[in-house]
Amino acid sequence: MFWPVLLAFLFVLATYFYVKLNHKRFSQYASLPQLPPTLLWGHLKTMNEYIQRGEPDRHPDMNFSDMHNALGRPPLMFIDLRPVSHPIVVIANHEIAEQVSKASSLFPTSLPKGSLKQFEHLIGLASILGSHGDEWKTLRKRFGPGFAPQHLGTLLPCILDKTLPFISHLDRFAHTQEEFPLVPLAVNLTFDIIGSIIMDVELDAQHMDSSNQGELVRLFSELLTTYNDDKADYPWWSTPMTSIKRRRLGKRINMLIKAIIHRKFDEQRKELATSDKSRSVLALSLGDTKALSQELVDETCDQLKTFLLAGHDTTGVTLAWVFYELSLRPSALAAVRAELDSLLGTDSSPEAVRDRLLEPDGAALVQKMTYISAVIKETLRLHPPAATARLTEHGTGFSVRTPEGQEYCLDGVTIYNCEAIIHRDPSVYGDSANSFVPERWLAEGARGIPASAWRPFERGPRNCIGQEFANIEVRVIIAYAARRYDFTKVGLGEVTRDGDGQPMKDPDGNYEFKSPLYNTRQVTSKPVDGMRVKVKMAAKAT
Repeated sequence: MFWPVLLAFLFVLATYFYVKLNHKRFSQYASLPQLPPTLLWGHLKTMNEYIQRGEPDRHPDMNFSDMHNALGRPPLMFIDLRPVSHPIVVIANHEIAEQVSKASSLFPTSLPKGSLKQFEHLIGLASILGSHGDEWKTLRKRFGPGFAPQHLGTLLPCILDKTLPFISHLDRFAHTQEEFPLVPLAVNLTFDIIGSIIMDVELDAQHMDSSNQGELVRLFSELLTTYNDDKADYPWWSTPMTSIKRRRLGKRINMLIKAIIHRKFDEQRKELATSDKSRSVLALSLGDTKALSQELVDETCDQLKTFLLAGHDTTGVTLAWVFYELSLRPSALAAVRAELDSLLGTDSSPEAVRDRLLEPDGAALVQKMTYISAVIKETLRLHPPAATARLTEHGTGFSVRTPEGQEYCLDGVTIYNCEAIIHRDPSVYGDSANSFVPERWLAEGARGIPASAWRPFERGPRNCIGQEFANIEVRVIIAYAARRYDFTKVGLGEVTRDGDGQPMKDPDGNYEFKSPLYNTRQVTSKPVDGMRVKVKMAAKAT
């Protein structure tokens, strides 16, 4: 009697799981545009097939883009990755992305972000990136003054001074003509800048010998490398040794930053009677705080870690892409140099640039860098360094409407505004959607581009708190370097040359390249080879 009962039970159980799985794979989200799923694997097998078609280490956004093209470029696309992760809806249309990021009566501070617990040791559990509702409002209000427009002009001397070691390193590489990765050099520069801006401390990030860098920089860099894996988004994937290493590094980083918080708080109390007060983000956030509670210290530590990550990593990568794109487009580089000549004078030496920008109208000159601003904007369009996902629970009733009027309920899925697809939408950017055209952002050209179609800093209430600071920072560094150096890519993305060694040009006058340079994922998007280049002094600078 036992065996028939057991077999019957197993049959009922198998039938239950089959019906449940069949519903999840083929019925639950059947209304959403998607490639054909399989009962057992959903879209995991399909995703793997697209990964195998390209470079195995390329950024997942490139796989999403290929899948989206195969599906006929719908405004959104469903990808079922269960049980590896939540099912994902990839947003490919800027109008729908705007609905996701804007405030609503259902979500007054916009949709909640997805879980960032896997980055606990990197940014902390109280990070503004993962906070929601009133908690997020409080943090934004507290730290907003440090990034306010009226405050940013006062940061110019710091940016100028911190960029000088970067220029010295480039001078040395121009002299030796050795090949080097530009991303680490730029990232160390932006690390030094953001450390000074947010905490008023010297991080010593720009030493060529990493053993001479500040401990906080070395620890942060080591911690970041533990996420350089395409499975890093899944906490359960981490090996015990990786988890232990992250915990150890995170604990030491916390100790160093909390010590800085206590020291700066004590210094600030002493400075109250003087006019020589620190204007760092940390100092402004403490404001009139009379006593440091442990809760306040912990919360502040998590925000400073978040600003350190966001303020150095994405900006440094953007700089590397800017110089690469300019190296391929002689007309754009000439326009950048002409604009700098007209604003700063024809002396392009670091000393002359620094002196000119430290004059009373220096901040205004940075704002007048119209073409350079267009170059940065176009670089961020083609190479957005980071993105975030939102997550809705079942029963919230969150829906989006396509431009054609079709409505989709997105409860229970991870919603991913995919800038890599949105920013290259031919219905917005035309036939040149995949080309570097800074002029599209100037005067008449920009008027035809909806504001919601450009979102590297995201939009809505949860947009990047430091976006304007990043724009100023990149403009200043370009002002130092664009007229002084000629960058030449080595390896992936390098220029094709003719028999005489001269660069070959396409019909638009841009240099052709042998093989495309692509991004990989290392927490954020980064050039797979670290942007390996050679540099020489520009003819006018020698």
